Amino acid sequence: MGGKYSKLDPMEVEVPDIKKLLDRDPYLHPYEREIRRRYACFKDLSESIEENGNGIDEFTKAYNYYGVNVQPDNSIVCREWAPGAQQLFLAGDFIPDIPMVGIEFGTNSMYLFFSSDNWNRDSHPYNKKEYGKWELVLPPNSDGSPAIKHLSEIKIVVQTYENTKEDRLSPYATYVVEPPKSEGTIYKQKLWNPPKSERYTFKNQKPTRPKSLRIYECHVGIATSELKVGTYDNFTDNVLPRIIKQGYNCIQLMAVMEHAYYASFGYQVTSFYAASSRYGNPEQLKRLVDRAHELGLVVLLDLVHSHASKNVMDGLNRFDGTDSGYFHAGPRGEHSLWDSRLFNYSEFEVLRFLLSNIRWYMEEYQFDGFRFDGVTSMLYHSRGIGQGFGGSYDDYFDMRVDTEGVVYLMLANHIVHTLYENAITIAEDVSGMPGTCRPVSEGCLGFDYRLAMAIPDKWIEILKHVPDENWDVANIVHTLTNRRWMEPSVAYAESHDQALVGDKTIAFWLMDKEMYTHMSTLSDQSSVIDRGIALHKLIRFLTHGLGGEAYLNFMGNEFGHPEWLDFPREGNGSSYHYARRQWNLVDDDMLKYKFLNNWDAAMNHAEARYGWLGSDPGYVSLKHDGDKVVVFERAGVLFVFNFHPVKSFADYRVGVEVDGEYRIILSTDDKEFGGFDRIDKSVKFSTHPEGYCGRRNYVQVYIPSRTAIALAKV
Repeated sequence: MGGKYSKLDPMEVEVPDIKKLLDRDPYLHPYEREIRRRYACFKDLSESIEENGNGIDEFTKAYNYYGVNVQPDNSIVCREWAPGAQQLFLAGDFIPDIPMVGIEFGTNSMYLFFSSDNWNRDSHPYNKKEYGKWELVLPPNSDGSPAIKHLSEIKIVVQTYENTKEDRLSPYATYVVEPPKSEGTIYKQKLWNPPKSERYTFKNQKPTRPKSLRIYECHVGIATSELKVGTYDNFTDNVLPRIIKQGYNCIQLMAVMEHAYYASFGYQVTSFYAASSRYGNPEQLKRLVDRAHELGLVVLLDLVHSHASKNVMDGLNRFDGTDSGYFHAGPRGEHSLWDSRLFNYSEFEVLRFLLSNIRWYMEEYQFDGFRFDGVTSMLYHSRGIGQGFGGSYDDYFDMRVDTEGVVYLMLANHIVHTLYENAITIAEDVSGMPGTCRPVSEGCLGFDYRLAMAIPDKWIEILKHVPDENWDVANIVHTLTNRRWMEPSVAYAESHDQALVGDKTIAFWLMDKEMYTHMSTLSDQSSVIDRGIALHKLIRFLTHGLGGEAYLNFMGNEFGHPEWLDFPREGNGSSYHYARRQWNLVDDDMLKYKFLNNWDAAMNHAEARYGWLGSDPGYVSLKHDGDKVVVFERAGVLFVFNFHPVKSFADYRVGVEVDGEYRIILSTDDKEFGGFDRIDKSVKFSTHPEGYCGRRNYVQVYIPSRTAIALAKV
């Protein structure tokens, strides 16, 4: 990655705010040269875009240039980037079929037949342009209508240098559909150009960016109780109201970018510009986003730029007939664990494709930001496979780091935040690279948040291996608080990863033995269920209050959705039984799922009032392993947790910094949350002006076993 900046001695490269970074973390001083070198590569690329790509604004609107675009005069301009192709042609059902001659076996007779896709593949050749570009212009019909009608099927025919002709979908296709089962499994590209009367018009402004982000991670396809794929319309009309009721202010939509294999959970993307048609059409997705905005919800997209499906006929792989194109050739272009292709972030047209893809979803569908998937794979040559991150800064600044991936992420975040001031970006990174959530101007990656992926791992680890009477509360607190100062984290107890078949949700780890027999309010009391409900609430509340600067929940986990998530596939008889959310369970007043759901809403609504996620990290004043008690303060709220399975404590002394009179604002022991109603919430607690546990004052509270309370000043 050469340019005028990267050729300088890195110490001569001006990084506007690097002093802020180094003052905040002096341990980064030995790596200043490498940080400046990365910034130099970023600057080179940024200036190249300005000089050779006509600036960021035009460079990130490649979808207006490439693909199949209907112009205002109804002419159609088709352009592709295929540097390895010998020739390109456009084919489709807008071209009359060619009769094919066939022989009827057993006779000497001849007959003519037509195939549904037996189009003339040579009649519409593209013209070769410079730099691997191809162009074809189709004038309007004589009546002024476009030469290709709305919903017509089209294909790019690529003549390779081996002189074969291969059918492909345009990398910039905006609408692709699954074929009827009788026609195979290869997705078909269709021109999406509905009349103006059928196009959705956005009516609502985007909500302001929340200081406290409460994220509901969701999947449109499984958001139905029915044994089928859910729709955008179902989600808009039936699921968004649930999310609002629960107190979330953000949704994170998974599996929207088109993927031919449903069971990939959207992580094997085949068509990057096409919103998945299995849930509906583009206008219906726009309606979903607009309605979410009307309800005050920020809408994030799960963005997969870390890799791509290996599909050839309906993916990006070998689009121009070569092993390279959008990807690295050879082993560097293969992800051995995911069996997918890896982008070549140093290629100008690949950058144009990916950065424009980001803008496409911000402009066309009005998304408010992105969760970048697979960031660890992008940052390291190992793709994160077999590479440990033990805390040494050398792990993040040596030759194992993939500069091209680092610089792409810097560029992506720079462009997102330059074009959209209130946009939000989240990194899915397990490595914990310093500077992930610091601005690009400091020489860093520029994300707003990173997922705190160690937290769910810790909860699952102890649920699997440690009885709760032996839980090490200090170790749990360390995991929840072990994050970089001023680099915001998204805390979560479990996400979609823990819900997948082969793993277990927290509810299942706690209660699977009796979830099918004792979740009725009329059933006999069960110690398994009582324990499970109590710990489920405590785990989520401690994570919510202490674990980060944002909180995430995966759809259904708010009420302890039973069973795992398994998409229809060959191995399960193509069943939808586990690829859905059983809303009937939480809606049934006779079942105990409502208790977990009520608690989830109470946590979120209390956070909306007190704002602990948007405040400084909590101050932990007590981690008592014998009592299994944790006490901390955050945003003026005093949190007290008792994880002990049998011990309750009367007049338990807890430190608090600010004096005054406190009252309980939340108690997991309330009956509406499946508790035993042992706590009188009308009691007020006055502070005593004596230092305790490093705080200026203390109060004495009653804290029953497996219970948490939160107190705030009256």
